[in-house]
Amino acid sequence: MARGNQREKAREKNLKKQKQSPKKKDDGVTFKKRAESDAEIMRQKQQKALEKKAEPSS
Repeated sequence: MARGNQREKAREKNLKKQKQSPKKKDDGVTFKKRAESDAEIMRQKQQKALEKKAEPSS
C-alpha cells in the first residue's frame, strides 16, 4: 500500500490529460467522402493500366 498515493496522482494526471486532448482526430473528411475519393483514384489507376496494356509493346 506504499504506492497508493503515487497511483492516485498518476490517475488524476491522466484524467486531466485526457480531458484536454480531443478524443477523436477530425481532419474534416467524412468516411463517405474519403471512400469516394479513394474509389476515384483507383478508377484512374485502372484506366491508366488498361491504356498501358492496350498500347503496342514494340
